[in-house]
Amino acid sequence: MASFFTGLTAVGAFVRIPLPFVPITLQVLMVILSGLLLSPRAALLSQAAYILLGLSGVPVFSGGGGISYILSPTFGYLLGQLPAAWIIAALVKRSDISFRRLFPAAVGGVSIIYFLGAAVLFLNFNYLAEKPSTVGQILHIGVYPFILPDLLKAVAASLIALKIRMAVRHPL
Repeated sequence: MASFFTGLTAVGAFVRIPLPFVPITLQVLMVILSGLLLSPRAALLSQAAYILLGLSGVPVFSGGGGISYILSPTFGYLLGQLPAAWIIAALVKRSDISFRRLFPAAVGGVSIIYFLGAAVLFLNFNYLAEKPSTVGQILHIGVYPFILPDLLKAVAASLIALKIRMAVRHPL
């Protein structure tokens, strides 16, 4: 299942709406689903395999692939997928299966992606690109435009995971 979610994350990276610095993709939806449906270890492994594939040169990231992607302004968002998937899975591992439990875990995972992504974006702009930027500017570029789309992804992932978990628990 971890490798399945590695593939889904790669496919999700190519379903995108381009924006100036960070495109909107279905990648986050797949990260959330991996956390909601897999064990913490499997969720983490699915995202680690995805990142390692991209860094090894397989063009699975929305902007391509290769080791130089580490210097990309968006690399922090990819790094955020690792703890996000694990934490989402850890939060729902022992919880009852309800939207009320799944959705907050999904939002928590997205928040982790934002935190690491915005932090790396800030460092990249200020130190690598030498484009002095404030935290407020970084939030306007790398967080605010994505809140609504990612909340919708969290809702969709929670509903999909709820349906799948209920079907597995009570097959027809």
